[in-house]
Amino acid sequence: MSPFIGSTPATERWHHLRVTRQDGVATVTFDRPEKLNALTFGAYADLRDLLGELSRERSVRALVLGGEGRGFCSGGDVDEIIGATLAMDTAQLLDFNRMTGQVVRALRECPFPVIAAVHGVAAGAGAVLALAADFRIADPTARFAFLFTRVGLSGGDMGAAYLLPRVVGLGHATRLLMLGEPVHAAEAERIGLLSELTEEGKAHVRAAELAARLAAGPALAHAQTKALLTAELDMPLAASVELDANTQALLMHGQDYAEFHAAFTGKRPPEWKGR
Repeated sequence: MSPFIGSTPATERWHHLRVTRQDGVATVTFDRPEKLNALTFGAYADLRDLLGELSRERSVRALVLGGEGRGFCSGGDVDEIIGATLAMDTAQLLDFNRMTGQVVRALRECPFPVIAAVHGVAAGAGAVLALAADFRIADPTARFAFLFTRVGLSGGDMGAAYLLPRVVGLGHATRLLMLGEPVHAAEAERIGLLSELTEEGKAHVRAAELAARLAAGPALAHAQTKALLTAELDMPLAASVELDANTQALLMHGQDYAEFHAAFTGKRPPEWKGR
């Protein structure tokens, strides 16, 4: 995303999310524990706008996405969203569904790695938000459920039909999206949905450790790796290797590439600049 902004100032307070920052790591917490962190219209919009702001300011090098209380996120609030959508016309429904998709696009297109720290339920939109992260770290209490067909909607919501087959394969994705049955942590690890399974209660700790490691590393290299992983999903090999070549040629002019060589020859750890 472009770092250039107009006259709109940065948001000082987010009403629907808890946001903290430290040492290049942003932590975004869904904070409605009494509702299992069910999402509202405002939470979707805040997350979309927050990701845009963080992408433009370039001070964040990793992001942790987690939930307060007993679970990660139980999806859209039944009363505040599902009930409200029954009264919307087609144009309003299209606006809402496009907004939820914009959140997923923002998670995939932001220039820093995103780590979902999952405990308890990650259902519906909550499961897709975890899916859209670059890393999914979960403890044994985690369970994922893509519930859209169970409320009479397509399982391909918010890009799930695009992302999930690319993570777990078409067979597993068909089962998860068609049936909407919960997938517990052990099975999620077996089919490749998880990056790491931790001890109970340790998902947030491990996610914070990984975020700190990423934030201390070569941020531009991480950003370009993420961009290539997303862009090359639908490219033929010839286009992919050409894009790789162009990207590497640009990065070879970067400060971090030169810093690695200086550190290697000087027998010291590199001091990454993210440039």
